[in-house]
Amino acid sequence: MSTNNLQSCKRKKFLHGHGRQSSSIDDLGLDILVYEILIRLPAKGVGRSKCVCKEWLSVLSTRHFAMMHCRHISTSYNQKFIAIDSRLCSVFPLSCEDSGPLLNSRILLPFEAPWNKVNILTSFEGLLCVCFRNTGKLVIWNPLTRAFKEVSSSNSRGLYKPKSDAIGLYVDKTDDYKLLHIKRRRGRMWVHVYSSMFDSWHKITFANKLRCWRGKPIWSNGTFCKGVLYFLVNCFIENKGVRLFGFDVESERFRLKTFPRFSHAYYDGNLVVVHKELHVFVTHGLPNWTVDLWRMEGESWVKLWVFPCIQPPIILSCSVTHITSTGRFLVVSNDGVANEIDTTKKGVDCFLPLVWFHGLQGAIYTETLSSPDFYFD
Repeated sequence: MSTNNLQSCKRKKFLHGHGRQSSSIDDLGLDILVYEILIRLPAKGVGRSKCVCKEWLSVLSTRHFAMMHCRHISTSYNQKFIAIDSRLCSVFPLSCEDSGPLLNSRILLPFEAPWNKVNILTSFEGLLCVCFRNTGKLVIWNPLTRAFKEVSSSNSRGLYKPKSDAIGLYVDKTDDYKLLHIKRRRGRMWVHVYSSMFDSWHKITFANKLRCWRGKPIWSNGTFCKGVLYFLVNCFIENKGVRLFGFDVESERFRLKTFPRFSHAYYDGNLVVVHKELHVFVTHGLPNWTVDLWRMEGESWVKLWVFPCIQPPIILSCSVTHITSTGRFLVVSNDGVANEIDTTKKGVDCFLPLVWFHGLQGAIYTETLSSPDFYFD
C-alpha cells in the first residue's frame, strides 16, 4: 500500500472513531468563530463576512468587535499609504518584500470640498483627521468605510489654522476616540478635547498655566503611545531648541518631557511609534546634517542608529513612519517622493526608492472598522 493510501486509511479510521467524517463550522461556536478567526481577517474580509447571515452581521457590526479587531490588525505590516490626488484618493499597499511597482486602489473623496483644499493632518487606528483649508473645519474620516464626521462647532471649536494649530487623535480607557486641538491666536493659546462618544468639546484649563508656550513655537501634530499624546515643539525663534510635551489622556494634563541633547544650535525631529515604543528621528548639525534614530526608555533616550552621510539628507522636510517589523521606515518628502529606509543595511544601500506620489497630501494608516461616531450607522 502506498504512503498516500495509508494516510488516507488512517484519517478515515480517526474520523470514524469520532462518529463522523467531517465537522461543521457551526460546531466551533460563535464566540470562537468570531474572536479567534474572524477577528484576524482584514477589514475588507470582515465586511464581506457580514453578508453570511443576520447573526454574523449583528455581531460584526458592534463597536466592541470593531475595537478588538482594530487592536488585532493594527500592526506595522498592515499599514498603507493614502495620498490625495484630484477628486480621488490613491491607497498604496506597502510591501517591503515586493521590489516591483506599488499598485494603488482608488477611492472617491466623500467630502463636499475642493481636493486641493483637503489636508490630512494625522492618522490613528484607521481614522484620519482632515482639515479643509478654505474653511478651517476639522473632519474625522475612515477611508475604508467612507464614514466621516465633521467635528467643528458653531462656537469656533474645531476650526483649524495651518502653521499655528496642532491636533492629536487618541483613544481613552473607555474606548472613546478623542481629538485634542491646540489653538493659538494672537499670542494666546487654548486647548480643547472633542469626544466622539458624547459629540461634544470641553476645555483643558491646565494648559494655560504653561509659561513656555508663549511666543511663536512650531508644534507638531500628536503621536499617541502608552496613554500619552506626544508633541514636538520647535522653539528656534526663542533659541530654545526642541522641546517634547506629553499630554496624559486620563489626567488631561501636560508635562515637559526629556529630549535628546545636542550641542548644535539647530535640530529637529519626527516622532514615530515602533513596537509600541516611542521613537524619534533627529536631524542635527547644520550645515553638515546628521540624522539619528532614538528610542525613549523611561524618562531618558537611547540612540539606536545613525544615518549614512548623504547630501542633502533625504529625511529633511519629510515625514517618517514605521511600516514593518524588520527595521524599515517610510520617508515621504514634501514634493511627494517616497523612499524606504532599511536600518539593517549600511551606506547608501539603506535608501530604497519606492514610488512617486502625485498628491502632496498623504498619510500612513491601517484599514480598520473604527468609526468616527460612537454608534454605528
